Amino acid sequence: MDGERLLVVVDYQKDFVDGALGFAGAENLDLRIAAKIKRYHDAGDMVVFTYDTHRKNYLTTQEGRKLPVEHCICGTPGWELYGETAKQQKEEDLCFQKPTFPSLELADYLAEEEFVSVELVGLVSHMCVLSNAVMAKAAAPEAEIIVDAACTASFDPKLHEEALDLMEALQITVMNR
Repeated sequence: MDGERLLVVVDYQKDFVDGALGFAGAENLDLRIAAKIKRYHDAGDMVVFTYDTHRKNYLTTQEGRKLPVEHCICGTPGWELYGETAKQQKEEDLCFQKPTFPSLELADYLAEEEFVSVELVGLVSHMCVLSNAVMAKAAAPEAEIIVDAACTASFDPKLHEEALDLMEALQITVMNR
């Protein structure tokens, strides 16, 4: 994988767009994310997906007690990828199911590979995108870590902007801001 670019599509799942934790504007990212996935595939670069993945006992978990809204329960419609983004996923694309904000499995994968760049898109900017970008920076310190601000969003505009500021402060390239 030397020299390849990697696109990480973070949690662009139905429950975060128009489901249990959906918010206005999240649906507007769909065509942009889908087009970016297609460009990466067409260039022969890699695309991976993270899935926020919870079980039926979600409300009894630490996260469930702090965020008592059932969402992304494995196997439910809300757990599935949203819209055109879902149609761009290929069978060979790796998927990382994660029970919390960042994916340790994704970080371990990045530590074993040598990507020139790792670009993150998806939801939610100040939670899962931020935490996975930080993990990517730690796992692949010589790769350029990129977040496309036009392909991420939050239900809280202030936290969204603060997350982009923090990522820039951590030497993560934030483009299209």
